[in-house]
Amino acid sequence: MSQKPKVAFICVHNSCRSQIAEALGKYLASDVFESYSAGTQTVPQINQDAVRLMKQLYGIDMEQTQYSKLLTELPPIDIVVTMGCNVNCPYLPCKYRENWGLDDPSGKDEAEYRKTIAAIEQKMMALKEFVKENFEH
Repeated sequence: MSQKPKVAFICVHNSCRSQIAEALGKYLASDVFESYSAGTQTVPQINQDAVRLMKQLYGIDMEQTQYSKLLTELPPIDIVVTMGCNVNCPYLPCKYRENWGLDDPSGKDEAEYRKTIAAIEQKMMALKEFVKENFEH
């Protein structure tokens, strides 16, 4: 059996959206693909509002399993999902890519975070179906 495709969720700082996506990818789709996240720059800690809400909503403690990392730390990736970082979007070679076009909720209120997390969950389920249909396992 070949290994599962590797999906990288990337944005510039790897602190909020891409971290949420990595956590939700592991939580919702680990049977179909492996999830990673990274950025072109790193931050000392993951966005604390995102950490708190992911604990609250899913019981996931992102700080236990995840940290901000650079693209160069990733293994070879099959699928790249950019979070929506306009001009500075990092480039990674891959077989398939998509841009989720999500605004960064950093510095905004909790409602914005919840909206972003819900959007990521929805897109994750769609990606899971896409990978099931288009990638050999």
